[in-house]
Amino acid sequence: MRALLRLLTLAALAVGLALAARYNDGYALLVLPPWRVELSLNLLILLQLAGFALFYLILRTVSHILGLPQAVRNYRARRRQEQAERTVGDAIRFSFEGRYGHALKSAASAHRAGYDPALTALMAARAAHALRDDEREAEWLARAVQHENDTSRNARLMTEATLHLEEFRYAEVISTLDLLAAGGQRHIAALRLALRARRALGDWREVLRLVRQLEKYRALNAEQAGPLRLSAYQEILRSLGLDAGALINYWREIPAAERHMSRLAGEAAGLLIAAGDCQNAQRIVEDALEEAWDSSLLAIYAECRDGDVLGRIAQAEDWLKQHPRDAQLLLMLGRLCRRQQLWGKAESYLEASLSIEPTRAAHIELADLLDGLEHPDQANQHYRAAARH
Repeated sequence: MRALLRLLTLAALAVGLALAARYNDGYALLVLPPWRVELSLNLLILLQLAGFALFYLILRTVSHILGLPQAVRNYRARRRQEQAERTVGDAIRFSFEGRYGHALKSAASAHRAGYDPALTALMAARAAHALRDDEREAEWLARAVQHENDTSRNARLMTEATLHLEEFRYAEVISTLDLLAAGGQRHIAALRLALRARRALGDWREVLRLVRQLEKYRALNAEQAGPLRLSAYQEILRSLGLDAGALINYWREIPAAERHMSRLAGEAAGLLIAAGDCQNAQRIVEDALEEAWDSSLLAIYAECRDGDVLGRIAQAEDWLKQHPRDAQLLLMLGRLCRRQQLWGKAESYLEASLSIEPTRAAHIELADLLDGLEHPDQANQHYRAAARH
């Protein structure tokens, strides 16, 4: 439709010009002694238009000829740019394919072509690292520094940190990431690298801080952060040795919601028992069990040999009302009663534990009790039963 309108417009214009020329009786007189030329005005107009068109064509031709060298240079530059882009694409593809030798050659070719020299140098350094070619890796990293600018600095630092981490050079990872953080950059990938390096260095307090940051940025979910946090707390507690005061002080610094983790409570209680602080160990286990029942803590609870044993027996009997068929709880009660020389109660609790779950520990405990009560035949039966487990 649009083409038809244009055609009609041109036809109308042609008709208009033809009519105007038909009724135009004017003429032009050109005098250049001794010559004299008389032309119709229509012919003069046509000659002027043709002359202008010819002059314009000559100018364009001359301009094109004069611009040919620059056009050739631009064309060659475009060809080099396109070739470099293809080479970079090949380097990326070879890297993903695991063909690191080809990736190194392609990245080096793109670097020689001048295509983003900082980026291509980093690509070559990664390929050389994968080939375990330390000399060429260092050479390409140096070139990346040489061509570095504001946009490539962070990429270079992250690359160096990653390569250091893969070579187990954890202190250098931390120093490189510190340079990155000094520039105001502390993104999730850098935090993950720092977390791995800090764990390897045993810097558990920093591990806790990084885990909290990654959780805040939703880079770690609860299932991922929980074990990391637990292992960090456990290592910090172990590092305090047998200093009961330091152990309990640090325990109080841990958020209340995290102190109730049964494995963490068990670790802290066990260390406090070894340090001779059974009272605080008992309180830690009781608080954890009140929050969430976990039978694995009962064995640690029974290890406390000092303090109020009768109070622990009374507490355990209260728990028994809520968990009457917990074999571990009955075993712990048997041990505590035996420690207080409550032979009859100890025997009944141990037998009840065996009736629910015949464990090796319960058989040995009951065998030792019966042996002490001079019932060797019954004791031998339980020793043999323990040996079968």
